[in-house]
Amino acid sequence: MSGSNKLNKQQREAVGLLSIGTFLEYFDLMLYVHMAVLLNELFFPKTDPFTASLISAFSFCSTFVFRPLGALIFGYIGDTIGRKITIIITTFLMAISCLVMANLPTYAQIGITASWIITVCRMVQGMSSMGEIVGAELYLTEMIKPPKQYFIVTMIAVVSVFGTVVALAVASLVTSFGFEWRLAFWVGAGVALIGSVARTSLRETPDFINAKREITNRLESVVDKDAIDQDVFMQTKIDTKTTLSLFLINCGWPGCFYFAYVHCGNVLKQNFGFSSEEVIHHNLIVAIIQLLGFLCTAWLSLKIHPFKIIRTKFYIFLLLILISPYLLSEINSSLGLLLFQAFLVLFACESHPGVPIYFKHFPVFKRYTQASMSYAVSRAAMYIITSFGLVYLIKYFEHWGLVVLMLPISIGFMVGVNYFQSLEDGMKQSAHSKTVSDQLKLKQNPVEN
Repeated sequence: MSGSNKLNKQQREAVGLLSIGTFLEYFDLMLYVHMAVLLNELFFPKTDPFTASLISAFSFCSTFVFRPLGALIFGYIGDTIGRKITIIITTFLMAISCLVMANLPTYAQIGITASWIITVCRMVQGMSSMGEIVGAELYLTEMIKPPKQYFIVTMIAVVSVFGTVVALAVASLVTSFGFEWRLAFWVGAGVALIGSVARTSLRETPDFINAKREITNRLESVVDKDAIDQDVFMQTKIDTKTTLSLFLINCGWPGCFYFAYVHCGNVLKQNFGFSSEEVIHHNLIVAIIQLLGFLCTAWLSLKIHPFKIIRTKFYIFLLLILISPYLLSEINSSLGLLLFQAFLVLFACESHPGVPIYFKHFPVFKRYTQASMSYAVSRAAMYIITSFGLVYLIKYFEHWGLVVLMLPISIGFMVGVNYFQSLEDGMKQSAHSKTVSDQLKLKQNPVEN
């Protein structure tokens, strides 16, 4: 790596603070998600297996259903006040929700009130985690230039998966050795509070500062209001195709996640007689495999263009989905299911390492809102569709229900990637044409010594 690609002190500090914060956010968020097999029994009424599956789906979706509202709120703050303050607020909200959950009485103690309070806490956590990871990735995208940018932004995703791994490890210890599960939420809340304070030392991103300065300069130099209203910089619009393409890309991972972790977790319980504790331990292994896969993707992004990595993974994943009904019908052991889950998380339709490329095709002052809204709506929509949809698709179509659900998601994902690839190709052609034009002008009008 050349010296020009090395990170300066400010960039290194930003990477460190944002990585720690993202780890804590996802540890707090995923602690309940992966302990749901245990905690749902404490905070929701006991029912028959089918109703329990619907309650599990409801509990899972509650984390994501209000993310679009969070995207509107945090997107507005991020695009008007700044990226820094948004990250601080989201970390603080996660800490507060963890404190409430750590002290909340169970369903046996206060009845349905416990169910409602835990659901509200999950909604707050989902909203704050959305602002956290999008804010961190956007902050680093605007702080660091390619090609190092692809690696650093992907490492934020790696850190989020690491938070998931640690959450699963804690869940495994709690359920296997009888540790007090509330202690984990106390620790998460305390560290999140410390993280929100530490992040006050972050500086605003150069892209945001420069854009603010540009607007200030234009306002000072222009006295005609009509001229301001017609200014291209001020009135840059969002392209609908670009927004839709980012949405399709963001829809890829939620389906893969639910399939790999939640659905396969239910299969372990129903088909192989796994207890809640055994499911958590099993999913911990899956998460470690996912973490190793993300690390590999990040490393490859230093050597291979992001879109080449994404395409290769997509074709392997598409083949896996098409043969999944046969594979699942032949799997007769938990080890076989573990191998299937490993392939799912290693080759899933996932936006990284192309995230910085997607971001740069949105205007600076609309970038946070668009990125967070696309992320939030895709998660809310897909987790509702997958969690409730799979319950009925599996009931009526058995394993073929997975193909019915995952095939359109996969194809939509690649349609979105192809669109951004076309934008990149157009930019390269435009840059090449400009270079050729400049060279011709120099030949036609040589500078006289």
